[in-house]
Amino acid sequence: MSRTSSVRVLSAVCALAAALLAAGPAPAAATATGTTTATLPATADPALREVLFVGNNWEGTADVLASTGALGRIGRINVIPDKEERLREIYLNPVKLGFFLGIRNTAGEGHDQFVDDMYTTPDGSAVVVSRPSFADVVSVDVRTGLINWRFPVAGYRADHMAVSPDGSRVAVSASTANTVHVLDIATGRQLGSFGTGDKPHENTFTHDGRHLWNSSIGDVTSALDAPWLDWTKGDRKITVVDAQTFRTVRVIDMRARLDAFGRSDLSDAVRPMSFSPDESKLYFQVSFFNGFLEYDVATDRITRIKTLPVNPATNGDRTTWVNDSRHHGMSMSPDGAKLCIAGTMDDYATVVDRATLAEGPLVPADKPYWATVDGDGTGCVISESGADRITAIDFATGAKRVSVPVGDHPQRVRLGHVPALWTGPAAH
Repeated sequence: MSRTSSVRVLSAVCALAAALLAAGPAPAAATATGTTTATLPATADPALREVLFVGNNWEGTADVLASTGALGRIGRINVIPDKEERLREIYLNPVKLGFFLGIRNTAGEGHDQFVDDMYTTPDGSAVVVSRPSFADVVSVDVRTGLINWRFPVAGYRADHMAVSPDGSRVAVSASTANTVHVLDIATGRQLGSFGTGDKPHENTFTHDGRHLWNSSIGDVTSALDAPWLDWTKGDRKITVVDAQTFRTVRVIDMRARLDAFGRSDLSDAVRPMSFSPDESKLYFQVSFFNGFLEYDVATDRITRIKTLPVNPATNGDRTTWVNDSRHHGMSMSPDGAKLCIAGTMDDYATVVDRATLAEGPLVPADKPYWATVDGDGTGCVISESGADRITAIDFATGAKRVSVPVGDHPQRVRLGHVPALWTGPAAH
């Protein structure tokens, strides 16, 4: 095939992807195949070691680091050991190929997205990973590096996940199918699913495991980013379901709550969020906004807003902000006193006092994309996706503690467990 013909084919496929993305949800996917051994309760087991997992999205690896102190690297796991098989399937299916290339050229910023989110099983034997470009969730054995099970999600892209408090179930957003799947973390068997708004994103279980909250963010890859065009982004809402029956118990439309609060100028696309320890307050970020909001769960209203500083060097055209996410990433200290905020497009992170909403020092960071509490709860860890490193920040002082290099484009950072003497998968 000539170079000109190849370009024409690629252009046609990308056009097909765009049309399909606009068309709406795809049919539900098949159930998972394969099994692994049952998991054990997540206790203080001396046979396990608590670690930080860092998902290197563009590289398809997960770095495993110490969860406290200097965050030294312990090992690395290849989470796409089946890459050639998956690519063969995609390139033989024009529809899958269209979406695969569409993800690469939109959300992936020219790169394939191989690892979005990850959680370990309670017994530390496996890490369960959502893989956007492969539209699936896999369980990877941490000792062998082999896949235990694979679950293809509905539609053509897998996104954020959440694990139940007992570690037995994992929820994953199927972002092009407006669906959340809930899987048995040990076997990959689907336990249930539920419908959402457009482009489901963040998932959060309540502490008692009774409810699961999902926020949908709508179309974050369109060029219609002007404030007056925000209505074109789709049906965005928080869907709360019973975590056992998967029936909807509450739907929260933040558009009405924002308007009532006097901020009709803000997008209602809820991004990362954090509950207060007693779950009476919800803190959340929205598209295009350099800050976050506080929502009172019982009274169903927004109560406070925090606008964070603008970085003059990066405060450019909002249409250039990656996936509409001006600030993307937040975590709360275990005592509920502090919030750690990733100022993604403003290139900093900061710790905010929850009582006064006063921010601490602005810690320079290169496109920070997530924030997670560290192993001892005294600091937060942000992923610097633009610099291929993670950085720990002290909750008490707001100062930077340490930075550690990781793989290509780190995004999600999660606490997990591996066997106590583990140093990486065995070679094959």
